[in-house]
Amino acid sequence: MNAISTAYQGIVSASNRFDKAASSTVKNASDGKDILTDLVEQIDSRTAFEANISVFKAADAMLGKLLDIKT
Repeated sequence: MNAISTAYQGIVSASNRFDKAASSTVKNASDGKDILTDLVEQIDSRTAFEANISVFKAADAMLGKLLDIKT
């Protein structure tokens, strides 16, 4: 498995986690329940999303350099 596809899967996973936590936040807030865990999950998934974007960009840059070397 290459870095770009791994990063892409991480981006999708983090996005799904964020969406789930955001929905849970709204539900729990409207029910008067604690939303702290949901907020922490949103922050964690955002950080994972950003990290995977960085991996994607780095892998793309490395692939570009490799293609430049081969031509």
